[in-house]
Amino acid sequence: MIEIYAAILGASIGVAGMSVSGFSRRTNESREAVIRLTMAVESIAGKLEELHQDMKEDRRTIYSRLNKHDTRLTALEGRIDR
Repeated sequence: MIEIYAAILGASIGVAGMSVSGFSRRTNESREAVIRLTMAVESIAGKLEELHQDMKEDRRTIYSRLNKHDTRLTALEGRIDR
């Protein structure tokens, strides 16, 4: 009878150990997934910031050129009106 209790206790300890190791493994996998996702989000944020800076520079260039063309057109219109 003691052998049966010992077998049940041993099986219970084995099952508990397996579930703890499985939980630990899932926790590690979850932690690694969160780290990967965090790195991906940071990378995307960096690329978006670069894109934003490029767009600001392009806008400056475009508006500068438009201003020059506006000045030229105004000068041409002034000559035509004479």
